[in-house]
Amino acid sequence: MPDIALLAVFLPTFFFVSITPGMCMTLAMTLGMSIGVRRTFWMMIGELAGVALVAVAAVMGVASVMLNYPHIFEILKWVGGIYLGYIGVQMWRAKGKMASLDEQSNNISNKALISQGFITAIANPKGWAFMISLLPPFINVDRDLAPQFIALLGIIMLTEFVSMTAYATGGKTLKVFLTKGDNIKWMNRIAGSLMVGVGLWLALG
Repeated sequence: MPDIALLAVFLPTFFFVSITPGMCMTLAMTLGMSIGVRRTFWMMIGELAGVALVAVAAVMGVASVMLNYPHIFEILKWVGGIYLGYIGVQMWRAKGKMASLDEQSNNISNKALISQGFITAIANPKGWAFMISLLPPFINVDRDLAPQFIALLGIIMLTEFVSMTAYATGGKTLKVFLTKGDNIKWMNRIAGSLMVGVGLWLALG
């Protein structure tokens, strides 16, 4: 059985960290702004899968291998960063219409959105470092590992999903204000700049 006392402390701790602006949250807000909350859920599926993989790997010790071979991170970071940057540039160049909504939502497949979220999650060294440093203190060595880890992973998935949904909804709300009048151009530029920023953050961070 998981340690209820440790879980009670882990829940607010991880929620606070999760809701703090970061790479995945910025991506969720940008996509919520550009393609809507419903389609952003596809990116969230990939991000949650990536976070789960990182958490499992951290507990199993795979993270130590990854940290000894940083070039793996570099390849993933640059591939993901370049792709996100390309999308951001396309959004920035759009004029007079919500290209991010009218075109990007049709051009970007659900599979591509899942890949965006997955790569962003697993290629973030800070995510690995966070899991390595955060999870062990909340595992009671005197209890079975499996139930504890399942409970911790459930909390991680729930808080990440709630946080990304909040950011995506905020992006959609921001879009409503920015698309009033003659602000569509600025809407595209803001969304595009955020996307390029996430790409640079991923590649160079």
